[in-house]
Amino acid sequence: MSKISIITPAYNASNYLAETIASVQAQTFSDWEMIIVDDCSTDNTCEIASSYSMDDKRIKMIKHEKNSGVASARNTALDIATGEFIAFIDSDDLWMPEKLAKQLRFMEENGYALTYTKYQRFQNDSKQFGKVINIPRQMTASSIYGNTSIGCLTVMVNRRLVGEFHMPLIQHTEDNCTWQEILSRGYTAYGLNENLALYREGNASLTKNKKKAAVQQWSTYREYYKFSVLKSTFYFTLYVFNAVKKRFFG
Repeated sequence: MSKISIITPAYNASNYLAETIASVQAQTFSDWEMIIVDDCSTDNTCEIASSYSMDDKRIKMIKHEKNSGVASARNTALDIATGEFIAFIDSDDLWMPEKLAKQLRFMEENGYALTYTKYQRFQNDSKQFGKVINIPRQMTASSIYGNTSIGCLTVMVNRRLVGEFHMPLIQHTEDNCTWQEILSRGYTAYGLNENLALYREGNASLTKNKKKAAVQQWSTYREYYKFSVLKSTFYFTLYVFNAVKKRFFG
């Protein structure tokens, strides 16, 4: 049984997966398992993951027979994870070498159930680094509705404390909804004020992506949480404020 289970969904990630795996293998904390779920890729993602799993027994590879989406892939990994702690990294993102060690120490010393860290964006092709994303000191089940500052690649969950959990099978904001559900069990999430992860951004139109994210966030309020128009508007206003703050001030 490993101390930390690392959840990695992968779909057509052959260009980046090896780099992601290398950043996990470079961790100063070594008692982990990495569960890579290939969500029916059409490139050689599966072959790359299988090759690493043969060389490093801490790496496990599962292949979906049908493309089911990122939430389903993460849930498949969660179902077989053996770790007391759960961490998340997507197949194109990177971690700093001391990410697991520092975050685990932060959680164990304070008895925290869910934590997150700062992270930095970087451009896929140019490798240009953007601003470090600042984080709130803590988040509650209610404050998370209007703030999406918790990066999935930075989250660690103490499963022994919070119990089992899954991500909702929706096509957007599934990670933030998961953190909200966990916190609604009576916990508070705490931020470790260090940049310990790198989030890869593609070259798609930033304006287009922001508009899409806004539409999806509104849909989450109305369709997933079933909020009224008034309540949705209140939290959407907070969401926009925090999104602008994150974009321009880090």
